[in-house]
Amino acid sequence: MTGKERLVAIVTGGTRGLGRAIAERLLSDDWTVIVCGRHEPETPVAAGDNVATALVSDVRDPESVALLIAETIARFGRLDLLVNNAGGAPAANIVDSSPRLIEKIIALNLLGPIFVSQAAYPHLRATNGSIVNIGSISGRRASPGTTAYGAAKAGLLSATTSLAMEWGPEVRVNAIVVGLVEDPDQVDHYGGAAAVARIGAGIPLRRMARGADLAATVAWLASSEAGYVSGACVELHGGGEPPAFLHLARD
Repeated sequence: MTGKERLVAIVTGGTRGLGRAIAERLLSDDWTVIVCGRHEPETPVAAGDNVATALVSDVRDPESVALLIAETIARFGRLDLLVNNAGGAPAANIVDSSPRLIEKIIALNLLGPIFVSQAAYPHLRATNGSIVNIGSISGRRASPGTTAYGAAKAGLLSATTSLAMEWGPEVRVNAIVVGLVEDPDQVDHYGGAAAVARIGAGIPLRRMARGADLAATVAWLASSEAGYVSGACVELHGGGEPPAFLHLARD
């Protein structure tokens, strides 16, 4: 983009984990990047000499979201890409989950992306920009132990296709359906390092997804090369998870 006005992206939840990987990839592609979270990042999000602008925002709160978008436009004058990445949930059986916890999970994973998309829409429309929602395979299949999360992610995929239809042709809206991901914080959730290795070996591409895989897919969906892609839910799962009945048959 040398010699041109830089494109501007917001990555929600971009201060850590997969969101940080996405933000770093966009920075390396010479985007101006705003990352937001409920807290300042422990270290700056950067790629080479390009450093992301960090803003504190709670995507579950429409007023906080409005301030995030207003501050972005005040500083940079435009918005070309929104990556709705903020999300997640603790593992918890639904029978043991309080109504408040369920509300928080759905607010973060479904209402938040809708609130931010709604606030960003007029500015994305002005630039013929796009939205990339970070979904999950939990929204495609059963999600035992994270029922509210799976339900919210299923709703996000539905919202993706609906908004693509409502907002075309000015704004493209897509989602990435992320499969199992290598995450040091999730090793215990999967049952330990040995279990993680076995799970990875069971995926057709013989490993879980990495942050760079997701970041590359976001970069493509945001590019002109994907200019005719809208309403798509791109599955990023390395070929998918083998059906449980195969394991049962072998056992």
